[in-house]
Amino acid sequence: MPEDTDPLSRPASQPLWDWPTRLFHWSLVVLIPLAWWTAEEGQMERHQWLGYTVIVLVVFRICWGFVGSPQSRFRDFLKGPDTVLGYVRGRVASGPGHNPLGGWSVVVLLTLLLVQAGSGLFNSDRILFNGPFYYAVSSETRDFLGVVHEWAFNALLAMIALHLLAVAWHQFRRREKLVQAMLRGRAEGKSGTGAPAPWWLALLLLAAVVGLGWWLLQQAPPPPRMW
Repeated sequence: MPEDTDPLSRPASQPLWDWPTRLFHWSLVVLIPLAWWTAEEGQMERHQWLGYTVIVLVVFRICWGFVGSPQSRFRDFLKGPDTVLGYVRGRVASGPGHNPLGGWSVVVLLTLLLVQAGSGLFNSDRILFNGPFYYAVSSETRDFLGVVHEWAFNALLAMIALHLLAVAWHQFRRREKLVQAMLRGRAEGKSGTGAPAPWWLALLLLAAVVGLGWWLLQQAPPPPRMW
């Protein structure tokens, strides 16, 4: 039987990364430097809103890891220790999306982002700015969370550096089109294993996360009365 060479008769390749995953990724590329800069410049109101945005995006991404497109789901790229070790030793091939080692780095990055931004809700610059939940905990807890806020940011910088080095290695040394796939959704040799999740599901989920976040902020205790 002759091989079908008509490109129109072939099934179209599915995107590797759907647009919610790509938008999440590139939004963080902008938001993290802005959050650092606003904190350094003392622009705490803007810093606060950037932190809110990061929390919303991270919570959305965690939820999307269960209901999103195939390669965006945790079950696609979170593998057991034997698979990770086999990948490191070159005995296990990389999957279509995150490789077994990179999949766990995603979890670490999401955790650090959530801890870093979440701890900021309890922080204060001790001059003009208090986080929305500053009065919800004791002074000892606030001091501890202030240390966590700084520690998590330093750990986040270290993980970002490792992430960039890993991307550079795969992009330039191994000639894998990671950046192109994250920009356009697919690239040569980089396509998904199934149809992407519907766009309305992402918007509905994002609206739910924003609504929940807004409700939680309304529960923040007010400053104590000064008599």
